[in-house]
Amino acid sequence: MKQRLILVLGAFLTVQSLMAQEDLAPVKGNGSVELPLKVTLRGKITDAKTGEPLPGAYVYFTDDKIGTSADAAGQYMLTNIPPGHHVVEISFTGYSTLVEHIGIHTDMQKDFALSPVIVENQGVIITGVSGATSIRKTPVPITAVKRATLIQTPSANIIDALSHVPGVSQLSTGPAISKPIIRGLGYNRVVTVNDGIRQEGQQWGDEHGIEIDEMSVNKVEILKGPASLMYGSDALAGVVNFITSVPAPEGTVRGNLLTNYQSNSRLTGNNMNFAGNKNGFNWNVYGSLKSAGDYKNKLDGRVLNSRFNERNAGGYLGLNKGWGYSHLIFSHFDQRVGLVEGDRDDATGKFLVFAGTPHERIAGDADLSSRKLFIPNQRVVHYKLVSENNLAIGNTRLKFNLGFQDNQRYEFGNAENPAEKSLFFDLKTYNYTLQWQLPELKEWHTTIGLNGMQQSNRNKGVEVLIPEYGLFDIGGFVYFQRFYKKATLSGGLRFDNRSVDSKAFVEGNTEKFKAFTRNFSNLSGSLGLSYEPSERVTVKANIARGFRAPTLAELASNGTHEGTNRYEYGTRDLKSETSLQLDGGIDLDYEHFSLAFSAFYNRISDFVFYRKLESVLGGDSLVNTGGDYIPAFVFNQHNATLAGLEFTFDIHPHPIHWLHFENIFSFVRGRFDRLLDGVKPGSDNLPLIPAPKWSTEIRADIKKLGKTFRNFYARFGGDKTFRQDHFFSGYDTETATNGYFLLNAGLGSDIVNHKNRTLFSLHLGMMNIGNTAWQNHLSRLKYTTENLVTGRRGVFNTGRNFSVKLNIPIEFKLK
Repeated sequence: MKQRLILVLGAFLTVQSLMAQEDLAPVKGNGSVELPLKVTLRGKITDAKTGEPLPGAYVYFTDDKIGTSADAAGQYMLTNIPPGHHVVEISFTGYSTLVEHIGIHTDMQKDFALSPVIVENQGVIITGVSGATSIRKTPVPITAVKRATLIQTPSANIIDALSHVPGVSQLSTGPAISKPIIRGLGYNRVVTVNDGIRQEGQQWGDEHGIEIDEMSVNKVEILKGPASLMYGSDALAGVVNFITSVPAPEGTVRGNLLTNYQSNSRLTGNNMNFAGNKNGFNWNVYGSLKSAGDYKNKLDGRVLNSRFNERNAGGYLGLNKGWGYSHLIFSHFDQRVGLVEGDRDDATGKFLVFAGTPHERIAGDADLSSRKLFIPNQRVVHYKLVSENNLAIGNTRLKFNLGFQDNQRYEFGNAENPAEKSLFFDLKTYNYTLQWQLPELKEWHTTIGLNGMQQSNRNKGVEVLIPEYGLFDIGGFVYFQRFYKKATLSGGLRFDNRSVDSKAFVEGNTEKFKAFTRNFSNLSGSLGLSYEPSERVTVKANIARGFRAPTLAELASNGTHEGTNRYEYGTRDLKSETSLQLDGGIDLDYEHFSLAFSAFYNRISDFVFYRKLESVLGGDSLVNTGGDYIPAFVFNQHNATLAGLEFTFDIHPHPIHWLHFENIFSFVRGRFDRLLDGVKPGSDNLPLIPAPKWSTEIRADIKKLGKTFRNFYARFGGDKTFRQDHFFSGYDTETATNGYFLLNAGLGSDIVNHKNRTLFSLHLGMMNIGNTAWQNHLSRLKYTTENLVTGRRGVFNTGRNFSVKLNIPIEFKLK
């Protein structure tokens, strides 16, 4: 491991040492030295209506990771820009983001004018493409969520915040653990990317979150649809890309202090983030602390052992010059989470501590108010080191990333020996990416590349659920974009191969796992068109083929653990899932209203799912695990189809453009080709399909309110989640889920001084104002044991919750 870490660090240092000194330039054939070619862009940023300068407006080149802020006169200047085609993003709070594709070959001046925001649906994205691209020019549906929106949105965690995006849901295990579900698909069908590499943990499991410090995230990009072309296996449903490391403007130190308190679980969260940039040398460092007690609702009271805490840190060191940039990114994530079992006393209906052990007792007030984790609980530690490099070589660009990740997951389930590691997965992953952007040829932008990973998973706990294994993954692709005056054509082809080497394991005198090897290969691709008949209308269409190789859990599981209450059996002869998805949509952005509509049809061959095993005597098949009998599940596969739509409609009437009335509707339906449990109705429905959801909100956005308040907002709305009757009834795996309606509200503003400089931002939010008792169809706590006193099954979700966030920005110039 140390040798490979040295390789990652060495790649970074090699680039730094060779490129940092600008006198080490290429040598011409006649022996003279050709200085590195770099250009400067300067200009002024103003209000499109008033012509007034916009001090603080930000100009950012995403591909080059360089940016600057406008001064008091609205003037900006950027140096060290590699010549060629660039996508520049100009943004300012309260104004619509401006995106332009421009060619820069010599020093030039360019002014920009921004319009006050009505609906923010523009921006630059890097997800699912080989280079920075405007959202309007991508044929696949992509949503960008900025840090300001994340701060304004009160939520239990960052996936909870993203579940407000049309087509995005969450599979939750209490407030600390949420997994993204995109258009009805999740787990290993969604790739999570963080700062340039795919995040690799035990994402096949229910109780494993995304393992990213959410308080340090600057931006999130969500791609909905197959993205195997750029990411290979697992991106069958889409990609969630978390961007943390964003360089500060040249000659600046910029940072913030963020704190959050939530009343329901008494959550406290604190984050410190600082970044600096001097002569192209830039750095960032952050740290976060979070702690929460048990959450509560009106039916369950406090939910025992739903508490958690986090201690995270990270940052990067980098150099940005005319030749490109080289960054070394590092992070450490450490989360401890209680696992909710939901066992209750038969006579009183109260939660039990250490249920099923000699230490069993009814939870008292002191137990429920404590923040100390009870058994069972888990700890997840994730280390990451990435060398990210982007070099401008003539009129081409070479990108290469090397990454190392070590994901350690501990599960503690022995009440008699709390320190005993019932499960301990140690997963080491080495990621690599190489992309070469070829010279532009008559508006054709072509990139060839390869990426993949090598993994090694070891079991170091008392129990073993999956075998130890090695994995090697490699894929090569070609991606193109063709820019026309009013249209952009995008697409490409890719070939992947994944090799899995599963190790044998003997438990006592019994061979629990047999050794085996599997190889999975696949051809994937996509082709799409984005058409802009006018500045206010965008029409998109895309067809894509994706694939996903089975996980080791699906192939070879043989065991149980506290987090799932399932005994799982793998199926070794599973095939790869393949999908063919059609997407279409239209965006309208007019002065008094905005509308976005998208629909999709997704055909999946060999869809993998788990189902309950039936006993030969009838009923569930139960496995004796040392005195406890738990239901057995096995992995199967069958062909399936998903189809759905997302709809957003925002009215901002004249002349009160600051007032918005927004409505969002999401719907997805998933079905197998036939009934899977005899003739039982509902056994042809896919499992874990979110219920239809409609959200409505009235919101006021006021740029300037008196002398003190800037970017003021107030919102009030509700989320109506409909009853889910299309559940997977086969083998009694799922049950119907009732609908519910939650009221929410928020209020916030930037507080400025007499020089119009932001002193701090304050954000207040109230979730579930009516304290409604509700269960989400994708909440795993819905299936915990029945309360014999009330007759209700499972644990309900969070009750009324008040949130307050305080953000203090810090910025000063370097001499």
